[in-house]
Amino acid sequence: MALSTVRIIGIDPGLRRTGWGLIICEGSRLSHVADGVVTSDQALTLAERLVQLKVQLAQVVAEWRPDEAAVEETFVNSDPRATLKLGQARGIALLVPAEAGIPVAEYAPNQIKKTVVGAGHAEKEQIHHMVKVLLPRAQPKSADAADALAIAICHAHHRGAQSLAKRLARS
Repeated sequence: MALSTVRIIGIDPGLRRTGWGLIICEGSRLSHVADGVVTSDQALTLAERLVQLKVQLAQVVAEWRPDEAAVEETFVNSDPRATLKLGQARGIALLVPAEAGIPVAEYAPNQIKKTVVGAGHAEKEQIHHMVKVLLPRAQPKSADAADALAIAICHAHHRGAQSLAKRLARS
């Protein structure tokens, strides 16, 4: 029986920098394909910055043609304005793959950490180290890209359970 090959893009939303990372999942084997960051110009209005993120992320999706996407859920911090802006950037991260017909999963930050490192309160350095262990050929271009790869890894580990739950819910 042949293993199915799935291209997964992980997206770490941010208004200044949105990280993305693409992996291939073949059975339980993961391999790095590409990663990077899309950015917005802080001198522009919020609406113009969101357009910049949308256009650049759409280019990434069009170029790499993932089969599935995973996006980190919003981390609520003490600054409500920053949280709201992050939520708007996250909306772009959800919209772009959905517009391309790609199913999108969402994961809480602690779930991503627990899946990749084994602890829900892991430090960024631990996450980035484990990304390099799990994807030896990956040399993430930034912390945002490494986080996006961690999101993709998390989805690769949980996607089977999600599709089973959806099938069971329909029956």
